Amino acid sequence: MKSLPSNQPCHTPNRVIQPDKEALIKRLNRIEGQVRGVAKMITEDRYCVDILNQVSALQSALDAVAIRLLENHAHGCVHHAIQSGNGEAAIDELMTVVRKFAR
Repeated sequence: MKSLPSNQPCHTPNRVIQPDKEALIKRLNRIEGQVRGVAKMITEDRYCVDILNQVSALQSALDAVAIRLLENHAHGCVHHAIQSGNGEAAIDELMTVVRKFAR
């Protein structure tokens, strides 16, 4: 079996090692701070449109994390599954996840 390039996620049945874990965690920590900021804005009775703009920014930030994870999954797990002869199931699983984001 070929080993995956070092920049691609590799997996075992219960876990996946993300190639850019630190960058993902950094983004999520920043998002966490933004969520606290929105909560503070609500507590302080800030203008609704200002709060909604921040919520929109949060959604975009989460979408960026999701896209990165989908990309890692396609290049790592799905690629590996195709090489191992399990491509159809992996592609079906990937498309199920993609459909959730296409709503």
